[in-house]
Amino acid sequence: MPDLAPTPSVLFVCVHNAGRSQMAAAFLTHLAGDHVQVRSAGSAPADTVNPAVVAAMAESGIDISAEIPKVLTAEAVQSSDVVITMGCGDTCPVFPGKRYLDWQLPDPAGQGVAAVRPIRDEIERRVRNLLTEITQTT
Repeated sequence: MPDLAPTPSVLFVCVHNAGRSQMAAAFLTHLAGDHVQVRSAGSAPADTVNPAVVAAMAESGIDISAEIPKVLTAEAVQSSDVVITMGCGDTCPVFPGKRYLDWQLPDPAGQGVAAVRPIRDEIERRVRNLLTEITQTT
């Protein structure tokens, strides 16, 4: 009998959707493939993804150069099982029945690649832990 369990969905949110949330979404997509539905958004999206973030992710073998910051919508939150915020404060809408996590991480905005690397590595560590957790509970 096929496994009919729903695919878990995760939304990563930061202010500009140009750094932290983009890295987290890229790592989860890279590691989980189509086993997890991944979204990212920002409460005040930038025009482009931070070039230092793109460079740091390329060092990890993940190309996010074509990504575009997206605006946070209530629909994106409603259609996600897990919502992970990264410095967006109270701008993220809260809906009953969703799991919310707040990852306290430095903002890579205005930083060079050297400063982005430790943020990238911490995000990867957290995403790997999250993936283990959500795939064991589904």
